[in-house]
Amino acid sequence: MAKSATFNREIISRAVGDSFVKLNPRVMIRNPVMFVVEIGFVITLLLTFDPNLFGGHYPATQRAYNLIVTIVLLVTVLFGNFAEAIAEGRGKAQAESLRKTKTDLWAKRRTANGGYETVPATTLRKGDVVQVAAGETIPADGEVMEGLGSVDESAITGESAPVIRGAGGDFSSVTGGTKLLSDELMIQVTVDPGESFLDKMISLVEGASRQKTPNEIALSVLLAGLTLIFLIVVDTLEPFAHYVHGSRSIDVATLIALLVCLIPTTIGALLSAIGIAGMDRVIRFNVIAKSGKAVEAAGDINTLILDKTGTITIGNRLATEFIPVGSHTEQSLIEVAVLSSLFDETPEGRSVVELGKHKGVAYARENYHEANNVEFSADTRMSGLDLANGQVVRKGAVDAIRQYVRQHGGTIPDDLEPKTNRIAKEGGTPLAVIQDHEVYGLIYLKDIVKPGMRERFAELRKMGIKTVMCTGDNPLTAATIAEEAGVDEFIAEAKPEDKMRLIRTEQEDGKLVAMSGDGTNDAPALAQADVGLAMNTGTSAAKEAGNMVDLDSDPTKLIEVVAIGKQLLITRGAITTFSIANDVAKYFAIIPAMFMAVLPNLKALNIMFLTSPQSAILSALIFNAIIIPLLIPLAMKGVKYRPMSATSMLMRNIFIYGVGGVIAPFIGIKAIDLIITALGLAHV
Repeated sequence: MAKSATFNREIISRAVGDSFVKLNPRVMIRNPVMFVVEIGFVITLLLTFDPNLFGGHYPATQRAYNLIVTIVLLVTVLFGNFAEAIAEGRGKAQAESLRKTKTDLWAKRRTANGGYETVPATTLRKGDVVQVAAGETIPADGEVMEGLGSVDESAITGESAPVIRGAGGDFSSVTGGTKLLSDELMIQVTVDPGESFLDKMISLVEGASRQKTPNEIALSVLLAGLTLIFLIVVDTLEPFAHYVHGSRSIDVATLIALLVCLIPTTIGALLSAIGIAGMDRVIRFNVIAKSGKAVEAAGDINTLILDKTGTITIGNRLATEFIPVGSHTEQSLIEVAVLSSLFDETPEGRSVVELGKHKGVAYARENYHEANNVEFSADTRMSGLDLANGQVVRKGAVDAIRQYVRQHGGTIPDDLEPKTNRIAKEGGTPLAVIQDHEVYGLIYLKDIVKPGMRERFAELRKMGIKTVMCTGDNPLTAATIAEEAGVDEFIAEAKPEDKMRLIRTEQEDGKLVAMSGDGTNDAPALAQADVGLAMNTGTSAAKEAGNMVDLDSDPTKLIEVVAIGKQLLITRGAITTFSIANDVAKYFAIIPAMFMAVLPNLKALNIMFLTSPQSAILSALIFNAIIIPLLIPLAMKGVKYRPMSATSMLMRNIFIYGVGGVIAPFIGIKAIDLIITALGLAHV
């Protein structure tokens, strides 16, 4: 997937235009706070043309004052729209890139009589079977029924390395718009037009189907409630002024400006942008979140369920040690082991050769071109070479090697059994090595834990997240890997129903659960989990069940997704804290100055020594508008997450964003007041 800068020229240009498009009342009403500001703009615009529209007799200078208030209110609304448009901009750019993948494709569809017809890809329906040859673009989402081929998915994932897709198993799913590089595939279409994975991706990344999360809805209701309260307060100010025998009336433009300063415009303008930016941060990791709720839920996760193989461990058992038996030395064992693996292209075989090279033993393949390579088979459970001089070298399962040696009249060293048991108890896999009919020793194959996993799990523990490893290994091996990786708990000899049982047990205890999976047998658990990360290489059932899809098929991304979810919640909390503190500070800064004319006794509370009521309101309005774009980078980038307790995080945010929100208005409003006074606008 294309990676683009958040604030590049194209996105900014489009966002500026969208800021005006979003002035449509039908769009603005979805944000009650900014909708009130827009209504205020319309009213003050009318008052600019006729200052006495709502009664009263105002001097000619009132028109200029109303015009300035009108301009500032418009700018405030546009800045709020701009924040949302910037957040949407990256998604729209990505959607356009994805649409280019949906070219006018044709497909070879199998007919009822077994023949083929060429039809537009848009006419394909669920259940149709198509034939795709090397070099052709796969016309629709589907499952491979026959064949095995290399597929270029770079148009969707952004990764240039091709992937293997074949019939059966968990790597049979293909995506429309990707390109087959080799061989030939028979694919059964699994979606109808308009419902493809690519269509869903486009809709998701451009925000067309983004729904507000429960937390967003709750915060929106709170902001709407505060707006309504301040609307009532401002509406009663004029009658109250008359009641206390104020020296003069308060004009409508000032009341509107006061209302805009009182209501939570900062968080109201940025709330939607924060949510969209959270989904965008997930997309940057090549993870498609089907809803903002999934990203938000990731931030509240209590339990993280991870498969062992390919997630916690590299996925292939690698040679880590040579253990000689009998009278043989480590050097002689290494020589035979490397020779037996010289033409073995499996990860295990290559690791034996690499470990031998590291210990100073290496052979050139060309020197053994006359040797007969014996590949591993399920029957013999051995592999190796038959050399030209008649010698036989083999490596394989210990019991298979033991049986082979005895059948050929060899003897088994006394220390083979105890050393084999030691490797097994430590969670490794022992491979016995022989030359002719003599056992030289053991290769210790170990499931290697990915570098840094222990540290990452320690970070999750600091977040209060419990990690559970699921594996089909026996309990002894599982315990060894769990200890090395640093997970909190593990389930050995796990079956799909065990994952489902674990998820439900955790949820019944009031916890949120995340898990990853790629197979059809993972689908029920993915659907049950609060955050289900499905692998793009997995089956259609898994991708439908999960609420996130990882285009790179890297299960460890669950850890990144959790961090992004927490960052989303922290960012929203930080900006909300700043906004509330900011509003409270504005009240103390400007209200006394604004009402000095009505209630002269309030002059004593004008601790900022603002020049006049007009300069106070204009300064507050301008500051109110300016603070929104200044916070856009923070909303887009997010507050950096640091693993710490909830209490420590709360205190940190209160100190930085709460105290900052209190100080900023005093400094900003006073500075703007001085500028207004210097420009002679204090008495317009």
